[in-house]
Amino acid sequence: MPWIEHDHASSDALVTHLVNALMDASQRAAGERRSAWLALAGGHTPLPIYAALATARPAASLTVVTTDERCVPHTHPACNATALRTAFAGHPGIVVNPLTREDGDEQASLKQARALLAVNPQPFDAVLIGMGADGHFASLFPGAANLAEGLALDSRIDAIATLPDPLPPEAPFARISLTLPRLLHARDVHLVITGDGKRRVLRQAQHEDAAGGYPIAALVHARDHRVQIHWSP
Repeated sequence: MPWIEHDHASSDALVTHLVNALMDASQRAAGERRSAWLALAGGHTPLPIYAALATARPAASLTVVTTDERCVPHTHPACNATALRTAFAGHPGIVVNPLTREDGDEQASLKQARALLAVNPQPFDAVLIGMGADGHFASLFPGAANLAEGLALDSRIDAIATLPDPLPPEAPFARISLTLPRLLHARDVHLVITGDGKRRVLRQAQHEDAAGGYPIAALVHARDHRVQIHWSP
């Protein structure tokens, strides 16, 4: 199997395991250079992981980029970078680099995201992503006009601007997203899901090929990569 599954008895157990995994990644980076380089998802599920990581005081300073971002001003409650900065507020050694411009302008943000990744071409020490009930990850949504561009493993594009179709009513915004090959350019990739509904979607994706209807299938079936899948009720 191209993935390894970890079933956790509770959300607290999941948080503890992921904090330890990110601490290990930072410890490894500290032995090689001064700072760890992480790509981390926004959303409600991983925020307790980040708050606990800040409290745990990782050995290396952490430079973080969001896996995806909504094209909104940084003062907007839907901004992932702002949510991560709040979660990490207790640790001054953790720096969050936003993919988007302060005002959320889509094309200017895409240019900024690509420039940031161009000057940081090294593999991520760890990537943490979630999955939606429709099988999307980062902001690579089924139905998006340029989904294939975001999933193409032979692409050298690090980030795309994309528009979910249909737009999620709770977050009807254009997005900047890291592409699948950039997310996989990492030492460790952790996929975090909770609940039986999302697990059923994941199981369907695992039983279809990489070009199936769920974008997450392209991640879990990616050749030469082993994704760590973490689930809790």
